[in-house]
Amino acid sequence: MKSVMLMAILMSPFVLFAQDKKKGEQSFKIDGAVTTLQKPAKVYLKRKVKGENQVDSTEVKAGKFTFSGILAEPTMAYLMLKVQDPAGEQPQAGRGKDWLTVFLDKGDITITTQDSISKATVKGSAANDDFTKLNALLKDINTQMNDLEQQYRQLYMAKDEEGMKKLEPKFDELEAAQKTIWRDYLKNNTGSPIALFVLNQYAGYDINVTEVEPLYNKLSKKLRKTPSGLDFAKRLELAKKTAVGQIATEFTQPDVEGRNVSLASYKGKYVLVDFWASWCGPCRAENPNVVKAYSKFRDKGFDILGVSLDEKKDKWQAAIQADNLPWTHVSDLKGWKNAAAEQYGIRAIPQNLLLDPKGMIIARNLRGDALERKLSEVLK
Repeated sequence: MKSVMLMAILMSPFVLFAQDKKKGEQSFKIDGAVTTLQKPAKVYLKRKVKGENQVDSTEVKAGKFTFSGILAEPTMAYLMLKVQDPAGEQPQAGRGKDWLTVFLDKGDITITTQDSISKATVKGSAANDDFTKLNALLKDINTQMNDLEQQYRQLYMAKDEEGMKKLEPKFDELEAAQKTIWRDYLKNNTGSPIALFVLNQYAGYDINVTEVEPLYNKLSKKLRKTPSGLDFAKRLELAKKTAVGQIATEFTQPDVEGRNVSLASYKGKYVLVDFWASWCGPCRAENPNVVKAYSKFRDKGFDILGVSLDEKKDKWQAAIQADNLPWTHVSDLKGWKNAAAEQYGIRAIPQNLLLDPKGMIIARNLRGDALERKLSEVLK
């Protein structure tokens, strides 16, 4: 089960951007209008530039605002309108709910609304036109997904674990329906400016090479040569190297005491390489299941190596103690740039890999009771 938290993206740290045009890049300009707005306000534009989240902002003057910049390819971006608080509070990026997802494309783009940016009309972007058509295909599923997420959130607040479990098959059903729409879109729109965005949605964070590679290969050559296309090709190659049946690549990182620990030192045991972080709610929720499996099988040749994507050592150590995680933990404290995580293509957590005594990957992303079931199978 997964969910896309766009507001979490908007609320992440940001820097202002300025760019010089390079070969293959093209300019874009946004002319915006909020026709009935009477109060002081700012509009924020957030997008990725060379893999980094960057934000620009501009004042709304006489109901109008503009942005301009450079694109290497059509890019998803987020616009947020922040009206100044009556008490005089200054607008701040990442706060408020009036935001719009838009695909930027080369040339002039007009964005028009009466008062709310979330209700704006976008013209002049071929990529956004395709994005709108795709969203129309997904509208019914997204509505059901939003309703289901609200139900799940209420059950979570009520600590109704049984109720949450009953909803999970419905989530799986809706996600399967989403994937069908994405797959069909890719087959019928191999040159669409949003095709790589759709392919990333379809592939998810754990790429099934057998399913995904043929879809990638059918994309137009022009798309495959874009920065996103080349990046996805690297993801595919990494997925092949870290798939079930492959020998896990070696890494060494310091433990909580600063001593270097190598993955190779676990040869001869079944070992779970568990990627997590203290700040990751789903990771912390999964930890009791991992503890249970460890307690049951640690005397039968099973061990765990925790790899944390933390940046703060004190929070990392506190989480280990709070969740009673008695196995070895390592981290280079570089967050998402953790060298082992990059080596294994980790783009979301929790994730894990189960290795056999020879270091071969025999399973990935075992959750809940699945880890115990797999260990019962191999440790008879």
